[in-house]
Amino acid sequence: MSSANPETVKRPLTGLRGARKDDVLTPGKLVWKRFRRNKTAIVGLLVLFILVLLSVLAPVLQTHDRDAFNLMNKEQEPSAEHRLGTDAIGRDVYSRLLYGGRVSLSVGLMASLIQMSIGVLLGSVAGYYGKLADSIIMRLTDIVLAFPFLALALVVASILGPSPLNTALTYGLLAWTTSCRLVRGQFLLIKQSEYIEATKALGIRELKVIYKHMLPNAFAPILISATLTMANAILIEAGLSFLGLGVRPPLPSWGNMLEAARNMRVVSSMWWLWFPPGIMIFLSVLSINLVGDGLRDALDPRLKR
Repeated sequence: MSSANPETVKRPLTGLRGARKDDVLTPGKLVWKRFRRNKTAIVGLLVLFILVLLSVLAPVLQTHDRDAFNLMNKEQEPSAEHRLGTDAIGRDVYSRLLYGGRVSLSVGLMASLIQMSIGVLLGSVAGYYGKLADSIIMRLTDIVLAFPFLALALVVASILGPSPLNTALTYGLLAWTTSCRLVRGQFLLIKQSEYIEATKALGIRELKVIYKHMLPNAFAPILISATLTMANAILIEAGLSFLGLGVRPPLPSWGNMLEAARNMRVVSSMWWLWFPPGIMIFLSVLSINLVGDGLRDALDPRLKR
């Protein structure tokens, strides 16, 4: 029998090492590799980053004090001194727009966290334990869904009072049903897996099985739902603030800055009072939705690299 050529032995081993290095990707790198292929999602992420950056740097970028007013300089058109003009009592619209982003984006984030916390907790219990717990939680979900969301939000907001935290609580306490049903459905599927049966056979505690083995496998749809929830929360904050039940002046938010648009005189002849906050709401919601769509495609296990 002839001996093998050393070069022919080394060549496949080198190829295997190269293939092994290319193929072994951490879950985070694999998601990012899929996500960056989606150009619209990258654009949305960039726009969202710019909006967050403008809000964070508001004290540095402002040209006037946020609440400083001058009745002698009210409703002025954009100029070199006031980049986006002044409002009905002479406050600088540009500076208030920057600070308004802080409030609107933070309310959206807080509302999303509250909603997801309630929904994930109740959905996990319903999906894992089933039977009586599942019946009670699902009937509670049906009761909340039976009421029109906006009407119920107006009632809760009027009870809690207008403030950023209460606006986030209003949304979080009423919008948890979507994530609850989502997590419950995921848990019902995961619970039938063999590795979950193995954890039960090993005597692992139920709470550990839920948060260490089941929640990580349901993380992808939860993350996607959280991004879309944040976009909806920003819209709800804008609506409640527009109606005077969200964030109250002098604290600015994009929603209460739009309140000036209720005046037809302002809408027709003073675009700088309503267009800037309106376009900021539009851009933030659109960018978050684009990022959410990109994450959905990146986290879809059926997609190939």
